[in-house]
Amino acid sequence: MPLTRRIIPCLDLKDGRVVKGTNFVGLRDAGDPVELAERYNYQGADEVVFLDITASKENRGALLDVISRAADELFLPLTVGGGIRTLDDIRETLRAGGDKVSINTSAVKDPTLINRGATQFGTQCIVVAMDVRKNEKVRDGATPILLPDGRECWYEVVIYGGSAPTGIDAVSWACEAEKRGAGEILLTSMETDGTKDGFDIPITAAISNAVGIPVIASGGVGTLEHFYEGVVSGHADACLAASVFHYGEFTVREVKEYLAGRGIPVRL
Repeated sequence: MPLTRRIIPCLDLKDGRVVKGTNFVGLRDAGDPVELAERYNYQGADEVVFLDITASKENRGALLDVISRAADELFLPLTVGGGIRTLDDIRETLRAGGDKVSINTSAVKDPTLINRGATQFGTQCIVVAMDVRKNEKVRDGATPILLPDGRECWYEVVIYGGSAPTGIDAVSWACEAEKRGAGEILLTSMETDGTKDGFDIPITAAISNAVGIPVIASGGVGTLEHFYEGVVSGHADACLAASVFHYGEFTVREVKEYLAGRGIPVRL
């Protein structure tokens, strides 16, 4: 587990622009992706994630153009996700300037993509993104998660931008992704996404404790304390956020200085 905790701005892209919503809907324009990424580069971000949230064919070219422009301007790792379905997609994305690819729906539908991607390009290039939501219907074989109010539930993997349930247990899927060669897990809780109520700590902690690869907590940051909770209570190796950075509520440097002040090792 890396000692230094990372702070990662996430840029959700639609039609070549950065957008942000709540619970995966209600999208608002947040600016030009390369301009925003340059701002985060200057502020000391450890990485930037670009996610093509519509991932249609016409956006694929626009996304690669954005990645190419960003790679020319930036000096920090770029992770790129959305619509990456094949080894050729991975190759094109890395060739355009991405350092890692994030695969989500495509990995669930064909888990061998993780194996094949890790074998061909290295585990460090393969990030498995997981969108999850609570499911309180008891199900045999699912990993029980205890909620703060004492109720028990399990978390289900959802795909296609949160629109399609899979019946797959999130903790089991994270473990399988690691075995298949994923280098990291990017975990987003649908319930907390865009709410500013904080990360979903129960599932973040459960997955962080179940795997030996880094887990990036995503979905729900609204305060500086939330970043601290993601690391300390959620045991996350990195915290990803979008709207609090895009709309200027905090800078990356402010987050890192806050964490450093509370004893969390960060790169300043």
